Amino acid sequence: MTLRNQLDDIDLRILDIISKNARIPFKDVAAEVGVSRAAVHQRVNRMIDLNVIVGSGYHIDPKKIDFKTCTYIGVFLEKGSLYSTVAGQLKEIPEIVECHYTTGQYAIFVKVYAKDNEHLRDLLSDKIQKIGGVASTETFISLDETFKREVPIF
Repeated sequence: MTLRNQLDDIDLRILDIISKNARIPFKDVAAEVGVSRAAVHQRVNRMIDLNVIVGSGYHIDPKKIDFKTCTYIGVFLEKGSLYSTVAGQLKEIPEIVECHYTTGQYAIFVKVYAKDNEHLRDLLSDKIQKIGGVASTETFISLDETFKREVPIF
């Protein structure tokens, strides 16, 4: 039985609503779904406990705080078995906001925000490429984020 099978239509409707607006009051969710505010609260807490809902907070626009360069970096490792060690060191670099263990030509693919190209160069040369086990990197600068969204609920 998958976790998705543990969620009923009401849970999915709640997820759909809060994924579009995490700040919506539970009373408004309850009115839209047709259950009590307490029921919404209990269901959200259950989905948090099940790790269906992970994290909470505000999304910050990096450009508004002077991180103007969004970059994706493919990381080649000397050996695939170094993934955990390298990923642990990459996690220590605050400008790296995502890290993925991947198939294909890169062992690791990271998303980085830098203030500008000089900052990016410093991150690459002085931090990422100096990690033991990193053989080389390939950098892709994002020119624009066209859209970003959560996975579809329905």
